[in-house]
Amino acid sequence: MLLLVSGVGRGGLGFLAMKRACLHSRSSHLLPQSLEYRPIKKVMVANRGEIAIRVFRACTELGIRTVAVYSEQDRGQMHRQKADEAYLIGKGLLPVAAYLHIPDIIRVAKENNVDAIHPGYGFLSERSDFAQACADAGVRFIGPSPETVRKMGDKVEARSLAISAGVPVVPGTDGPIASLEEARLFAETYGFPIIFKAAYGGGGRGMRVVKEYEELEENYQRAYSEALTAFGNGALFVEKFIERPRHIEVQILGDKYGNVIHLFERDCSIQRRHQKVVEIAPAADLDPNLRDRLTSDSVKLAKQVGYENAGTVEFLVDKHGKHYFIEVNSRLQVEHTVTEEVTDVDLVHAQLRVCEGRSLSELGLIQEQIRVNGCAIQCRVTTEDPARGFQPDTGRLEVFRSGEGMGIRLDSASAFPGAVISPHYDSLLVKVIASGKDMATAAAKMHRALSEFRVRGVKVGSLAFSTTASCKVSRRATVI
Repeated sequence: MLLLVSGVGRGGLGFLAMKRACLHSRSSHLLPQSLEYRPIKKVMVANRGEIAIRVFRACTELGIRTVAVYSEQDRGQMHRQKADEAYLIGKGLLPVAAYLHIPDIIRVAKENNVDAIHPGYGFLSERSDFAQACADAGVRFIGPSPETVRKMGDKVEARSLAISAGVPVVPGTDGPIASLEEARLFAETYGFPIIFKAAYGGGGRGMRVVKEYEELEENYQRAYSEALTAFGNGALFVEKFIERPRHIEVQILGDKYGNVIHLFERDCSIQRRHQKVVEIAPAADLDPNLRDRLTSDSVKLAKQVGYENAGTVEFLVDKHGKHYFIEVNSRLQVEHTVTEEVTDVDLVHAQLRVCEGRSLSELGLIQEQIRVNGCAIQCRVTTEDPARGFQPDTGRLEVFRSGEGMGIRLDSASAFPGAVISPHYDSLLVKVIASGKDMATAAAKMHRALSEFRVRGVKVGSLAFSTTASCKVSRRATVI
């Protein structure tokens, strides 16, 4: 034994090293996908705020160097300080336009030897032209392929793919409508209420519910204007509006080799103006057979399009327990946190490893081994003024004290005394995630944590809203 150790120490193979080499050769033969493994050494996040910091932390844990980009208005923001390197983009551009300026982002990536770009959520995260620009520049895009992003970003094509996969969909137009007259014809066929939706975007923008004929023209014009402003394309399609549904979404994860798994579901039914405010995993009182149908349909659709990396398949569930596909978000969701808490799967770690070429099985992500443990709830605390219809509020945070303690996770970026809340970006201040052995325990922790918050300098109307919502969650899952 001493001889073998000595041989290894002098640089020779030795028996143990030879055995490891043989095992490696055998595993390479059994897992040819390992040959495509390309480690990532440096990641840029083409985003800002808490999601940028979330990705930076995951990269640091994996020994990957991090790069931040920031607009002129974000020079003092925390995400710039959390990265190993930080570079200005979009000089002279408007605040949002800076984060949408693809040539500048690619230039910074190339100049600083970035291996891969994580898009976060919002901004360029669901833009196929950005994913393609990364590929053309030889920089990996941490997400699905450009073609998959394009298909899933076009709600009409995603709907067609769902139909061809045998996934039920809400009755709607086959493509974007070209005129108000087409909307009238649809309403005459299916009856009110109906809903206008932006064909090339989400997040509640460009969505308008029409309950009677007299509201049709005004809501058509408003939806078109909102979609044009938010996404640069005012195209709309029309669907039958499902009243008071549950909004259930399924987290999926795919690799480069055609493998797809689900990480169960989240209930995102608690919303205001089509914007999610409270998210829960798993969905409470969900029929096991319905859960199986939702997860099965999600994986089936993902496999049909060759889905790679993290994504979410979203459904509406009506009062009869019938589910309808609505869209695929080909990115990480704001509410990915609750799935992480109940499955103990780090989704950003998985995104990075899949991008490097690891298979799900190599990462230990086997469907039969994914389990849900307990319950997790997320509340979004935002800087909004209830007296002005929950319009975003801005200013300097004079006091900020958060709720903490066992079972509480906080994901934030600008939540500290002295932080300046900008009028140019999303009003999210901090995400509060509570987890416990069951829903009642998680809700109690959430209520206690939100009650501990003290914020001065800006209005936080959503804090009171979220506290109320968490109390209702503790009794039953419902839409408020």
